[in-house]
Amino acid sequence: MALMILAHPYFDVSVANKTIIQELQKQDLDLEIRDIHHLYPDYQIDVAAEQEALLRHDTIILQYPMFWFSMPAILKYWFDSVFTYQFAYGSKGDKLKNKKLLPSLTVGQVEGNFYDGEHFLIDDFLRSIQKSAEYAQMEYLKPICLFGVSPVEGNTKEEVQTKAAKHSQKLAEIIRGL
Repeated sequence: MALMILAHPYFDVSVANKTIIQELQKQDLDLEIRDIHHLYPDYQIDVAAEQEALLRHDTIILQYPMFWFSMPAILKYWFDSVFTYQFAYGSKGDKLKNKKLLPSLTVGQVEGNFYDGEHFLIDDFLRSIQKSAEYAQMEYLKPICLFGVSPVEGNTKEEVQTKAAKHSQKLAEIIRGL
């Protein structure tokens, strides 16, 4: 069973992330979705509930929009609050050992803007998530990114919804294959 941590502070007006979630919910997937911004609008995260959710699942998917080349603040705060000493790390902190962590993010800009000639810069932006997963003895899976979803880039709502539905299909295939 997979757990999706949805971290979008503007989910109500989202097109891409909302479409991804709606499409996933139409499928017969063994998937629990926790919308942490909805659950904790005051940032008072129920650490025990979040840790219990992590323990119930073998795969954790982080679904979020890239904000300023990083994760939304609530997702960072979720990591800081939930990945605690003796739970995620420390001499007895092996509760997440061998669980899989998959970042799934939406990015407003087009993919080509994330190459510097040699490197795929998304990998650099996601390094903190990768290292956090490794520190918690998790298996970090290759991220899946949906690029070019900003209306500023000239995309219509329908184009973004079409791209997001395809992204959702990729996610569903990964979930089924785990």
